[in-house]
Amino acid sequence: MMEMLRERLKNPIVAAVSGFILGLIIGLPILGWWLWPVRWVNAEPRHLRADLKTDYLCMVIDSYIKNQNQVNARARFELLGEDGQALLEGLKPGQCNLSESDINQFRAALQGPVLPLPAVTPGAEQPTTAPKTSGVTIVIVLCLVTLAVGGLLVYLLVFRRQRGGATPSVVSQAREYTRQAEPTDYAAQGQQPPISQFMTTYVLGDDLYDDSFSIDSPAGEFLGECGVGISDTIGVGEPKRVTALEVWLFDKNDYQTVTKVLMTPHAYNDPAIRQRLESKGELIQVEPGQRITLEANTLIMEAHVADLVLGGGALPPESYFERITIELSVWQKQA
Repeated sequence: MMEMLRERLKNPIVAAVSGFILGLIIGLPILGWWLWPVRWVNAEPRHLRADLKTDYLCMVIDSYIKNQNQVNARARFELLGEDGQALLEGLKPGQCNLSESDINQFRAALQGPVLPLPAVTPGAEQPTTAPKTSGVTIVIVLCLVTLAVGGLLVYLLVFRRQRGGATPSVVSQAREYTRQAEPTDYAAQGQQPPISQFMTTYVLGDDLYDDSFSIDSPAGEFLGECGVGISDTIGVGEPKRVTALEVWLFDKNDYQTVTKVLMTPHAYNDPAIRQRLESKGELIQVEPGQRITLEANTLIMEAHVADLVLGGGALPPESYFERITIELSVWQKQA
C-alpha cells in the first residue's frame, strides 16, 4: 500500500491535489478549530442572546441615571440595533432594580434634546473606550497562512525539478535529447501499437530526476502510471553521479508496483552495490538499444534504451550515466 501511494505521488497533479488537501486539513481542523481556535470578542450587544441584551439595557439605564450622560446613553442604546426599542418597551419596573421613574427618565433622554453634562469634578478622569479588535483578523491570518503553506507545497512538488537540483540548462538539454529521440513505430513492424508511449531523458546534473507518466485507455480511463527515477549514486560531491535508475510500472489492478533497476556495468559487477539494490527489483546491466519488459496484472510495458552515454573520469570506467534516453511503451493485456 505504501509503495502504491509513493508511486502515485510521483504524478505532479496527484501531488499538488494531495498538498492542497493536506493544507486544508492543517489549516481548518487543526489550526483553526483545535490549536488556535477563533474566539469572537468585542462583538456589539445586538449579537448577544435576548437575556443578555436585557442585562445590557439595564446597565445602560443604570449608568444614565447615575451619570446623566445623555450622549453616551443614546450611543449605547443604539448598539442594540433594531431590538432596542422592543426591549425597552418590555422592561418592567422592578426589573434589574430599576424603578418606573428610572425607565421613564431614560425614555425621555432618548427622545428629548441633548442637555449639557453635569460639571465634572476637577482631577476626575473620564473613562476611555478600549479600541475594538475583531476575531476576523485572526481568521484572515489563518487563511493567509493556509494559502501560503498550500502554495509552497505545490511549488515544491510540481516545480521541484526546475529548482536547485537541476539548472535550467540541464533541464533544457534533457528536453532537447527527448525531442530528438525517434519513437519506435510498432505498427510498421507489424505489431500492435501501444496505448501509451513516452520518452524520458536523464542528463548528468539533474540531481532530482524523477519522471512519471499517467497511463490511460483510449476512452480516457485511468489504468496506471509508469516512470523512471534515480535509484543509486556513486562517489561524492555535486553533481551526483547516478549509477542506477529505477524503471517502474504501476497497474491500478495490481497490488504492487513492478520495478526493474538499470545499472551501469561497474555497478552491476560490484557485489556491494548489487546487495544494496537487490530489494528494489530485478537488477539489469544497461546496454544501448536493449528492450526490457515489465509485466503487471493487466498492463505490459517495454522500456527501450534509445540512447546511452556512460562516464568514468576520476571514478571507475562506465560507473555512472552521463546521459540516457528511455522509451516507455505500454499495452493492455488481452482479456
